[in-house]
Amino acid sequence: MQAQHQDICFESVESAELEKIDAIISQYGFDRSLLIAIMQDAQAEYGYLPKPVLRRISERLHVPYVQVLGAATFFKAFRLTPRGKNLVHVCLGTACHVRGAPRILEEIKRELSIETGGTSRDGLFTLETVNCLGCCALGPVVQINNDFFGRMNAADTIRLLKKYANK
Repeated sequence: MQAQHQDICFESVESAELEKIDAIISQYGFDRSLLIAIMQDAQAEYGYLPKPVLRRISERLHVPYVQVLGAATFFKAFRLTPRGKNLVHVCLGTACHVRGAPRILEEIKRELSIETGGTSRDGLFTLETVNCLGCCALGPVVQINNDFFGRMNAADTIRLLKKYANK
């Protein structure tokens, strides 16, 4: 399950795909004051905000590209890279931290060959940390997609990753 360093080019967006962003922008009447709403809809459509889509938004709204990119990087809700099929959250809140969450995080990073915030080369996993998942009594907790797993250790987590890789 070892994945290589993340260096996939996700920036190819076909011209037919750009028609989708044109339709989104036209729904908002090409109103530049609705930039954030347009970007939210674009991200819902593409799963993230590819640079060609940001450029198209810039062109169609007559807003400088640097302003569009600035908005995309300022708000944490926007992603400039695609997420993997499976989103893995490792809780690093106090209860999880003292029960071994940092070791679990390091093991996941080693197993998937990614850093926090990265996506595995095969596109199966994106790894993120959170400050709390709200189930402190079960710490350390790992969330994969909408599933929560408590009282985890590094070995259990790797088995879990392999299970999700084969889904």
